[in-house]
Amino acid sequence: MVLSRFWLVIFISSIAFVVWSLFFGNTYTVDFLLNGKKDEPILIAEQYKHQLPAMVRDSIERAPNQTMVINFNTNDKDTTYVFKNKTVQIYSGVQKSDGLLATCKNSLIELVLPLIAYLAFFSGIMQLLITSGAAEKLAKKLSPIFTKMFPSVPKNHESISYMTLNFAANFLGLDSAATPFGLKAMQSLQEINPDKEKASDAQVMFMCLHASGLTLIPTSIIGYRAAQNATNPADVMLPCIITSLIGTLAAFIIVGIKQKINFKSASLVIALMTIVSAIGGLLFYISTLDLIGKNYFTSNLSGLMLIAIIGFILVFSFVKEKEFTANDTTIFDAFVTGANTGVKTGVSIFPYVMGMLVAISLFRNSGLFEIISKGISYVFSLVGVSKQITDSLPVALLRPFSSGGSRGFMIDSMRTFGPDSFTGRLTCIFQSSAETTFYVLAVYFGSVKIKNTRYSLSVMLWVDLICVITAILVASWFF
Repeated sequence: MVLSRFWLVIFISSIAFVVWSLFFGNTYTVDFLLNGKKDEPILIAEQYKHQLPAMVRDSIERAPNQTMVINFNTNDKDTTYVFKNKTVQIYSGVQKSDGLLATCKNSLIELVLPLIAYLAFFSGIMQLLITSGAAEKLAKKLSPIFTKMFPSVPKNHESISYMTLNFAANFLGLDSAATPFGLKAMQSLQEINPDKEKASDAQVMFMCLHASGLTLIPTSIIGYRAAQNATNPADVMLPCIITSLIGTLAAFIIVGIKQKINFKSASLVIALMTIVSAIGGLLFYISTLDLIGKNYFTSNLSGLMLIAIIGFILVFSFVKEKEFTANDTTIFDAFVTGANTGVKTGVSIFPYVMGMLVAISLFRNSGLFEIISKGISYVFSLVGVSKQITDSLPVALLRPFSSGGSRGFMIDSMRTFGPDSFTGRLTCIFQSSAETTFYVLAVYFGSVKIKNTRYSLSVMLWVDLICVITAILVASWFF
């Protein structure tokens, strides 16, 4: 219900702002909101040639394609004059994201279709996990811990295996693998959900822990920093881990308090201490490596772990081939069956993904988000927050809405202020330390057709805020 209302607020407020800007503001056309493409110039005016300043008019006439670009300020977007059909069209600035109709198409072509491919492969692998009996064995090993975190989940339930694989994939920064595992976990939890339209306690806990984004190897962030010629691309790794760890602990504590989980459980305390110790030990090892060693280690660990998981499942399936025979199937046929399930899941979540992305597209392109972002940055500057921090806030504000949008701001910040600047590093920590809240909610709850997400959204937004504050404190400490 909360997500639905928020979606309506974004849509209606953006439309109202667009209409107001068209008639009373500086918006010349709304066509770019519908059909425009990301990073394309925006048409802001149209005039007859004789109405232009003489210098501009003469330059257009001399230009071979009758197009003139004027860059008055290197910090602002170019202004482009294009003579066409007896008038001069004036473009300035670029579009923040694809228009509404383009977003509808691209959400299918660029997002859902690749997602369906990932879902097909990893759902096939997970089917082998189930049929071979590996999922049951893994669930039995982890049941003492998960029954404390998820009291409503039966002991040895298959969802424990899927949640474990989801957390492991997130931990290693493997988004393409984490989503299929997570969707399978959500579907498995839905089977034991007494109210099919309302999120269960276990689903809310899983969703909030997933969205907190605990990451050990932020490979994509390191890659973007390397592309921007950072002196040490991996120097934000430890701050990213600390921030995401605190966010995950905050999510667990907030949801745990609401669900009255026993935090004094010995198995739970031991599990948490083991995770913290393992992270600390790995970080200590990484700190002993030189720059080349760090880059080599961080670039290979995640991939090797994923290959190891897939290899183990395949080898285990081969060893337990009799289990497949007993179920009147083969290893490959079981894989295909799982892959078909993954394709169906991908198709079912498309409307939820498309609906959310279209709303966010309109919100960004309308200019309303930019006004809100600048307003918040201005308020922070009034209370003494440094400009280095306020310059990085757009990434933090956009991250819950759009991973691609916040990534664009992050890259722009590194280009503008430098990858080794405080702002450039802080934006990287913001990008790495949380999930795309609204997208994740739409995908995961949409996959099982849950309408009432209860307090999931509010907790996830609180965790986002905690991650932002933590990122600022940690970055200030390190850099």
